[in-house]
Amino acid sequence: MISPLPARPLLALQRVLLVALLAPVVLIAATAAIPAFALLPFLPGGTDRAVKLITAHAAYARTLLSSSRSGCPAS
Repeated sequence: MISPLPARPLLALQRVLLVALLAPVVLIAATAAIPAFALLPFLPGGTDRAVKLITAHAAYARTLLSSSRSGCPAS
């Protein structure tokens, strides 16, 4: 009879799969934003828009990494 896996390895596997699936999306979005980072500072009001774009990407990455650890007890 096969016994069920303990919850801890399942949580680890869930985090690995979540990051593996979402990390390419974040990398594609960051790669697509590189031309904007290069051109926006030369446009009127572009520096503020570039800062907002960087802040949004940082928040997205922070959310991805912190939510992947939500089921993990602090160690």
